[in-house]
Amino acid sequence: MNRRLFLAVTAGMGATGCSPAGGRRLVVGMELSYPPFEMTDEQGRPAGVSVDLARALALDLQRDLVIENIAFDGLIPALKTGRIDLILSSLTRTDERAESIDFSDPYLETGLCLLAGKASPVQSVADLNHPDRTIAVKKGTTGHTYAVAQLKQASLVVLDKEASAVLEVVQGKADAFLYDQFSVFQHWTRNSETTRAILQPFQKERWAIGARKGNTQLVASVNQFLSRFRKDGGFERLGDQWLREPKEGFRKLGLDFVF
Repeated sequence: MNRRLFLAVTAGMGATGCSPAGGRRLVVGMELSYPPFEMTDEQGRPAGVSVDLARALALDLQRDLVIENIAFDGLIPALKTGRIDLILSSLTRTDERAESIDFSDPYLETGLCLLAGKASPVQSVADLNHPDRTIAVKKGTTGHTYAVAQLKQASLVVLDKEASAVLEVVQGKADAFLYDQFSVFQHWTRNSETTRAILQPFQKERWAIGARKGNTQLVASVNQFLSRFRKDGGFERLGDQWLREPKEGFRKLGLDFVF
């Protein structure tokens, strides 16, 4: 069973260094197992790009931040039942998801690409649509959705954990893992002897913050914050703090790095 951890994070503490907001809570759901965006530090405290972004948002809204750690495929159900106020967990904005929840304006552009096995003959996503190919995906992700819809001839291994999907490729059990550019780059650099990164996206994606249907006032406030945060250089600072390695790696490979 996936561990669910409730973590109260006072808005303004940590990176912001300001005083608490004073009473009203902002409960943000994320899965803290996706570094460097959502993770825990050595003391078990929430850390990463999304955590700092949530802190800045709560401070802007003058609300006390509470981060709830929920398995990725449980985030939308938790939002719809009112358990959390927002999802801020590297969530791709899709038409299917927009049928059940509302989204903020996008704050990051990325894309699906491939972590392929070193010995696998796969050179593109089209090569995976074959009975002899095996694909690893993380449950509930856009990679999972894409594989089900577009790669029907391949064998599909659906796993709860990103690390488990990577291990399938590292051990040669799967030809490729479908995931976002940032993560594929990092997993390739850590497993360069057994994997290859095919980093040109076969599907462009945009991440946004999820809210319950009809909560237009909160979505409008989030959008205003995101606009101000970008103009003030907030995303550039987060990129410099948390994403230096992929930023430099993308530059060397001639790939766009959009954040």
